[in-house]
Amino acid sequence: MKSIRVLASASLLVIAAACRSDLTVENLSNPDIERVFATPASIEATIAAGYQTVHNSTSNQALWPETQMLGLETYSSLNNFNMGVRVSIPRNPLSNAVGSPSFNTEFTNTQKAARLMVNALDAHARLVKAGGTLGTPAQDLRARAFGWFVAGADLGWGAMIYDSAAVVSTGMPSDSIPPLSGAQDVVKAAIVMFDSAYAYATNAAASGTGGFPLPAAWLGGNAYTATQFARLVRSYRARFRAGVARTAAQRNAVDWQKIADDTENGIQEDLLVSVGGSTGWSLGDMSQIYVDPGWGQMSMMYFGMADVSGAYKTFITTPVTQRNGFFLVITPDKRWPAGATRAAQQTASVQPTSVASKPYISNRSVADVAGDGWGVSYYDFYRYKYIRNAANQGLYPEFMKAENDLLAAEAYIHTGDFAKAAAKIDLTRVANGGLPALSGVITNGTQQVPGGASCVPQVPINGSVSCGTILEAMKYEKRVETAYSSFGRWWIDSRGWGDLIEGTAYEYPVPYQEMQSRQRPYYNLGGGFGSSAVKGTYGF
Repeated sequence: MKSIRVLASASLLVIAAACRSDLTVENLSNPDIERVFATPASIEATIAAGYQTVHNSTSNQALWPETQMLGLETYSSLNNFNMGVRVSIPRNPLSNAVGSPSFNTEFTNTQKAARLMVNALDAHARLVKAGGTLGTPAQDLRARAFGWFVAGADLGWGAMIYDSAAVVSTGMPSDSIPPLSGAQDVVKAAIVMFDSAYAYATNAAASGTGGFPLPAAWLGGNAYTATQFARLVRSYRARFRAGVARTAAQRNAVDWQKIADDTENGIQEDLLVSVGGSTGWSLGDMSQIYVDPGWGQMSMMYFGMADVSGAYKTFITTPVTQRNGFFLVITPDKRWPAGATRAAQQTASVQPTSVASKPYISNRSVADVAGDGWGVSYYDFYRYKYIRNAANQGLYPEFMKAENDLLAAEAYIHTGDFAKAAAKIDLTRVANGGLPALSGVITNGTQQVPGGASCVPQVPINGSVSCGTILEAMKYEKRVETAYSSFGRWWIDSRGWGDLIEGTAYEYPVPYQEMQSRQRPYYNLGGGFGSSAVKGTYGF
């Protein structure tokens, strides 16, 4: 028990001397790990709340809007949440000086949460070693599976966002300060944690009395069985193994066979969590992007690849400072509103009622908002507006099956199995987009997608546009299907594909607050400093 000695007055000093005893008072402001985890119930409650913390740490309105601008997943010239600063071309550096807009929230939250989870796992290990239990052997196994999963997710997200973070592990003293490790090493540690989570979940005894399925509250309303949970672990493992890459060279070098194995055995349905209201699960960016078009409209730089009318070609062949995104996208893709006129497309832009509603995209009926010509358009991504339409409560896209399937497709492209890659891409390309199938048509990595003059996607190449390859078809599908669905979705993928706008930061520096506490110099990244994108695939 931690204590402090209190000597309140001279008389107390005399009394203390006479009695030869110390007056001790508990220091309740100093962390006491043993008190926090004093009971089996407190240990399990900490582990149970862990993934809610992961979700809330990566879906709040801090860096998510910024990374949407860095990946041009959406466009806003507003300075709220630093959006206008991040979206500007040429790119600005991520200024990391005292007094600059802070990006400390995600760093602090993920690091603290990872530390809390390994402390909970240590407390549980001590409980079991002393002959105790959370209730049943299966309950103990379930808790360890979930705890390791949460710790891995916390470390993994830290590595996806920042260039460095501290790696925590079980058995370390509660007051120790781990050194900073590079993002690649942090993800390696996260993957080891996922390995442990998978091992516990797939132990047959974990599904015994008191074990799996998970209590629904642990996973935002999803009472996953051991099999479903193990699949989620594998999808997360694949997400981080690929996503930690900062450049095309790094992404090409990842172990794609392992990613293929994990994604083939990954999630089989969307993981949708109940957010808003009294759930305790953050609504995140969804609470603002539908306020009005000024908060987030669709730039045509990437989304415009759906157009088959020639308007996107004109847009791309115009110098970037002279581009005008106010043009109609005419496309066979059913995720866009149909119609040859704006009025027809507005009529086709119905309000969504669920994640499956189509079209995903709306040709807005309210006033257009001015901005950079390369950033503005007639269009808003309305797929998730059903949440805002229901008083900001509903089922939130925590991990989309499409992300898992299209990561599998990317793995098969890298390993040269184009038939399997085409089949994975067609799961959304045909079923959701109504576009011509790739299966049975595409047999190598250089063929153009079918569709002739009406092919989708139409990709910027050497100052013009051309029908994309199977790799570009995969990228187009992933952009449309996963847009707005998780933290930094486009930014994370685009840096590894080599598709970011020149000068865009690949990663965030360790926040100056953390560097000051470690008595080390802080630094900037991006926009002419270190870790910046070069002119890439599309010449942006």
